Amino acid sequence: MEKKKGIKQWAKADRPREKLLTRGRRSLTDAELLAILIRSGSKKETALDLGRRILGECGHDLNRLARLSARDLAKFCGVGEVKALSLVAAMELGRRRKYPCADLLTHIQSASEVDQLMKAQLSDLMHEEFWVLLLNRANKLLFRQCISAGGQSATVVDPKLIFKLALEQSAAGLILVHNHPSGNLQPSEADRQLTVRLQEAGKFLEIQVLDHVIVTNQRYISFAENGWM
Repeated sequence: MEKKKGIKQWAKADRPREKLLTRGRRSLTDAELLAILIRSGSKKETALDLGRRILGECGHDLNRLARLSARDLAKFCGVGEVKALSLVAAMELGRRRKYPCADLLTHIQSASEVDQLMKAQLSDLMHEEFWVLLLNRANKLLFRQCISAGGQSATVVDPKLIFKLALEQSAAGLILVHNHPSGNLQPSEADRQLTVRLQEAGKFLEIQVLDHVIVTNQRYISFAENGWM
């Protein structure tokens, strides 16, 4: 059997690092970019082969790759803890660049702005998280906090905690936000019932529940925009 050539034996123009230097980052394939992060392969395969294998297991979907933890990545033969952590760190930097901290967006006027604000916190998660955004009378963001985190399909929310925070921040209104890791935008019956309960409690305390926004990696859905509240 012919011995597999390592990347160092390739023509310089074909090596991922040299290709990046001479042709620029956009000339590289996803696998070549991964190879640069992985840095070295093994006796059985090059770093590029390993990058291709990882991508293949993810269906060549970078969103799926971004959801893998360091532990998940370390399960690939040839990927140790250091390489796995490098890949996770790179994916996290990419996520932060795509969804920068949007607390600079101080006034919230629409559900799309809520989606923009919360994508940085909720994209690529494999579990549900429930957040509350607290606003003053001018719809300026006062405070935001994760109320609970749960499994892949549900999380438990304590209304008392939500309104305790709202009272502490002297909020005039609040927006509920949670993610659906499955990508399904449709609210569950539990989502609808919780929204109604919080609306009723808000009326008593004179704190308006303005919207409930469900976000996924690609899209969002708004209770207010759909006339569900």
